[in-house]
Amino acid sequence: MSEDRIVYASGRDVLTPSQLTRRARDLLEDGFGLIWLEGEISNLARPASGHLYFSLKDGGAQVRCAMFKPKSSYLRFRPADGQQVLARARVSLYEARGEFQLIVEHLEEAGEGALRREFDRLKALLAAEGLFAAERKRPLPRFPRRLAVITSATGAAVRDVLSVLARRYALIAVDIVPVPVQGREAPPAIVAALRAVAAAGRHDAVLLARGGGSIEDLWAFNDETVARAIAASPLPVVSAIGHETDFTIADFVADLRAPTPSAAAELLVPDAAELSRQLTLRRQRLHLLLQRRLQQRQQQLDRLQAQLQARSPGQRLQLGRSRLAALQLRLRHALQQARQRRRERLAALLTRLLHQSPAARLQRARLALTHQRDLLQHRLRGGLDTRRAHLAELARALHAVSPLAVLARGYALLQDAGDGHLIRSPSDAPRGSLLRARLADGELRLRVE
Repeated sequence: MSEDRIVYASGRDVLTPSQLTRRARDLLEDGFGLIWLEGEISNLARPASGHLYFSLKDGGAQVRCAMFKPKSSYLRFRPADGQQVLARARVSLYEARGEFQLIVEHLEEAGEGALRREFDRLKALLAAEGLFAAERKRPLPRFPRRLAVITSATGAAVRDVLSVLARRYALIAVDIVPVPVQGREAPPAIVAALRAVAAAGRHDAVLLARGGGSIEDLWAFNDETVARAIAASPLPVVSAIGHETDFTIADFVADLRAPTPSAAAELLVPDAAELSRQLTLRRQRLHLLLQRRLQQRQQQLDRLQAQLQARSPGQRLQLGRSRLAALQLRLRHALQQARQRRRERLAALLTRLLHQSPAARLQRARLALTHQRDLLQHRLRGGLDTRRAHLAELARALHAVSPLAVLARGYALLQDAGDGHLIRSPSDAPRGSLLRARLADGELRLRVE
């Protein structure tokens, strides 16, 4: 048997090393699936291909790991030897060397990873309770008079907030409620500050602010007690934690989340310059409206004055004279039109009368009778001429078939001299018969021999 063959003791199956490692790899991958593993990086290698090769170890064991590109290009930190990390990986086998290894899909720093898992757990819990629901969010007051700022008294956030508030809306009163914003003492201090502000009853809104930092620095604002205190606050709460890309549980529970403390200050108060501009515009609109109202009242006063003048006795008398003159003019015009219409009607009646006089009617009758007589004579002549032509045509046709016409061409008509019947055949005239021959211009007496 060759050296690269393996024989089971049973003798039932023979595998090559490639087949064995492939089967072992399939068993490992199918049996474990994706796992999470926490350990310390060692033997880190970064070849030019962009892959990462390293080992994860603890006090008792280590395992080889490979993280291929492009998974390695998505890392949010730079791995280094001795760093504690959390890896999501598939258990596999490197067949070329027969080595057990992990194929890493995701890698993060161990401390941050634990915090992320706790963040996701608390976020899901509070979301299920409805603390993030949009319908429970309260609107901010449009013109707040007093604002409570819960933040560190020595941080840059409070200076940024005060600077923006002074620039935009100097009328607002600001109460700084100093609290620690990181560490174990921060969550209970923030909760106590929220309750104290609510109990004071002097503020219109609350700003919860902190500058940027790592997830560990911001963790006080991912505390469950802080989140529930924000939700229970009777005042609208604005959260401005960290930078624009940072999100905390407090941001989701608050009534409004601002990307930065400075942006929160701009959202909480109106812009004094914009208010001044709006007041100027409204003052101008009010002035225009008053001018328009005054013009309307002046026009109304002018109409009333004109009505009053129209009702005075002198004005009414003048109006009466004007109406009388207008009526007289209309009457003269109407009389002229009536006379003109009557003249035209009289002329029309005279024309009709002349047209219906006996002499005119007799003259029209004579003309009609002459016309009818001429028409009758014309029709009689035409009829006679037509009948003469027709009669001549009939005479010509009759002459063409007349026996006399045949006799005129030299023929003779034989008849028996006694009874006058026509002789059509020699048998009709036996010998000794007396015949009469009729010619065109006379008759002949004949005897048959």
